[in-house]
Amino acid sequence: MESNSMTGWDYQELLVFMAVAEALSFRGAAHRLGSTPSVISRAIGRLETRLGVRLLNRTTRSVSLTAAGAQLFARLPGLVAAMDSAVDEIVAISDTPRGVVRLNLPRVAAELILAPVLARFAAAFPAITLDLTVDDDLSDIVAQGQDAGIRIGGRVAQDMAAVRLTPDVRVAVVGSPDYFRSRAVPGHPRDLLNHVCLNYRWRPSRAVARWRFEDDGRPLEIAIEDRLTVNDTGVLCGAVLAGMGIAALPDLLVAPLIASGRLVRVLERFCPPQPGFFLYYPLNGHPSVAVRAFIDFVRAAPSGS
Repeated sequence: MESNSMTGWDYQELLVFMAVAEALSFRGAAHRLGSTPSVISRAIGRLETRLGVRLLNRTTRSVSLTAAGAQLFARLPGLVAAMDSAVDEIVAISDTPRGVVRLNLPRVAAELILAPVLARFAAAFPAITLDLTVDDDLSDIVAQGQDAGIRIGGRVAQDMAAVRLTPDVRVAVVGSPDYFRSRAVPGHPRDLLNHVCLNYRWRPSRAVARWRFEDDGRPLEIAIEDRLTVNDTGVLCGAVLAGMGIAALPDLLVAPLIASGRLVRVLERFCPPQPGFFLYYPLNGHPSVAVRAFIDFVRAAPSGS
């Protein structure tokens, strides 16, 4: 009887399949893995033959997952991450932390929290590789095979261990001086109905972010008619600077622009504090030595000072 035990080649074929499933493209997977589309195609063929089931639907123009392929892909990232973590723990028997730290974080955290400390972290831990995914959406780090994430505290799932990185933050409702030269500055959130508003959209759900305020301790939510909707805070900030309208952005992101006079902050008294940014990781997981080293380092210097 043929053995079903996994060999090194089998594991490589699973990694190839995962790359194809993520890119939905043989060419994209080949580029990511430093290979060629023909080599990628042969690896997928061998894997399908060994498993006795088709994993991918292929046409001349597209690649899609079969039901079996989708089932396999749903489980692979977590399994691969667990195997990598096990290897990291064995390697960590040495005195020098080494391995890969896969981190998911939004643009504002990447720019203001992580970027200032990257060079010092690399100097302190030369054997650790950082794999950063800048992602403003609420992605599932476990499903994506990532080790940790950074998010606003209120958006961290309850089954995650969380480490605070910043004090509480506020939403800053801002517009450019040019925008307000021809329009009255809003004195109450309801006044936004008479302004051009620019919105953020969450990519997975396609839901537009709600504009939430607080008036004398009572929650207040305004349904905004928007001129622009985008799923990138950098693009949104650029549109505000260009005078296109008003947007609600994290105060950490726009504080330097407000201080320099390039943006005008309004409705500040109606914007209550929210939990700051937290670094989080699976509560029931076992962070590798590399991940623990990264967590300790960032926690000790959250602002990059």
